[in-house]
Amino acid sequence: MQTATRVVITGLGAICASGKQPEQILDSLLDGTISIAEIGGWDGENWPCRLGGVVGLSPRELINDRKLLKLIKKTDVVGIYAAEQALNSAGISTYRESLASADDDSFAERFGLYVGTSGGHYDTQYDFLPLISEANGSMRTIGERLGESVNPMWLLGNLPNNVVCHVGIRNKLKGANACITNHGTSGSLSIIEAFESLRIGDTDRAIAIGHDAPVEPQTVLYYQKAGLLADAQLTPFDADRSGCILGEGGAALVLETLEAAESRSAPIHAEILGKGCTSEAQGLLPVRVDGDGVSRAICLALEQAGMETQQIGMIVCHGNGTRTSDLSEGVAIRKVFGTQIPPITCFKWAFGHLLAAAGSIDTVLALTALQRGIVPAIAPLSNIDPSLQDLPIAKVAREPISNAALILSRGFGGQNSALIIRANSR
Repeated sequence: MQTATRVVITGLGAICASGKQPEQILDSLLDGTISIAEIGGWDGENWPCRLGGVVGLSPRELINDRKLLKLIKKTDVVGIYAAEQALNSAGISTYRESLASADDDSFAERFGLYVGTSGGHYDTQYDFLPLISEANGSMRTIGERLGESVNPMWLLGNLPNNVVCHVGIRNKLKGANACITNHGTSGSLSIIEAFESLRIGDTDRAIAIGHDAPVEPQTVLYYQKAGLLADAQLTPFDADRSGCILGEGGAALVLETLEAAESRSAPIHAEILGKGCTSEAQGLLPVRVDGDGVSRAICLALEQAGMETQQIGMIVCHGNGTRTSDLSEGVAIRKVFGTQIPPITCFKWAFGHLLAAAGSIDTVLALTALQRGIVPAIAPLSNIDPSLQDLPIAKVAREPISNAALILSRGFGGQNSALIIRANSR
C-alpha cells in the first residue's frame, strides 16, 4: 500500500486591522486589543452600522508598484501582500536563486496557486453610478457616454482572479491554479485545494491565499439589513452578542510536500493532517441548529487525519457573533467531542470577519498560537451564553492540550469546512 503524501506548511503571511504580520497580529490578540473602529472613507452619519476592521495602510506601503496599484483594488493589494510575505517567509526566492535555469523552470511549473476571494463587492460598480444618475433612465445616453465616463481598464481592475494572476506573474509561478469564490469558506477551501493538489501529485509546492475587503457602503448596509451585524462590539459566545462586524485583510500559506520541503531544507512550521467540507442545503442564510454541517465536516477531517478527538489540542471556531451560528457550533462540538472538549477560541472579535479571508487568517493565527503554546483568550467575552457555559471557551489565555488545532469556517449557503493542522515546535 502506497504511503500517503505528507503536506507541510513552510511559509506564512497575514494582514488585517490588528497588524501586518502573523506575529504582530497574535501579539495584538494576546494583549486583548480590539482593532475594530468607526469606519472612515465615506459619510456614515446615517449608516446603521459604522464599525469595521479596516487596514489603515496606504497601498504603497504594501506594494511598491505604481503601475500595478493603478489597476487593482484594495482586496487585491492585501492578497498580493500576504502572498509575497508568505513566499519570503518560506525562503522561496532565495532558494530559486541557487537553481540552474532549467531547474528553476521545473520548479515554477510545479508550483501551484490557489486563491479564495469574495468575487467582488458592490464597489466594483461604483464607477457607473454618476453616469446612471445623469442619464436619468436613458439607455442611449449611457451607451453614448460610457467610454468617456468609465475607465476602459475597469474590467481588468475588477477581475476576481487578479491575485492569482499577479502573484503568479510577479513571482514567475506557473503551476496548477484556481480561484475560489465560496463566501466565508473561500480561504479555507484555497488551503484545502492546495493540500489536495500536493497529495495527488499535481504540484510539489503551492501557495494558498485568502483575501477580502468588504468594508464599503453597500456591503455594510446590506449585511446590517439582513440582521447580521452587531450593534456595537463583536462578542462571540457572549449572552449579549448581537451579531458580526466586517473586516479587511488577507492571509497566505506556502505548502510543500514533505519531500520537497526537506530537499531544500525549508523551515517547516506545521503539517496539514485532514480536512472536511460539507453543505447544509438549508438556504442562503439559515444554519442548522443541530450543527449537522459543522459536525460532519469535523468528522471528515478527523477521519482523513486518522485522529481521535482527544488528540486535538485546541479548537478555533468560526465565532462570528451571530446567535444561531455560535449556538450551532457549540452543538456540533458537543456532538463530536462529548464531554472531553479541548480549549475553544476564535479571533474575529479583534479585527472583524474577513469573509473570504477568514479561514486563511484563522489558520495562520492558530498555527502561530500553537507554536507559542497558547490558546488566546476572547478578550470581550464577559458573560458566556447559558447554552454554551459547559464548553471550555477561553475567557482567559490557556495552554493547548496538544500541538494540533481544529479550525472551523462557515459561509452563506450552509457551507462548512474543517481543517486539522499539527504545529512543529520552534
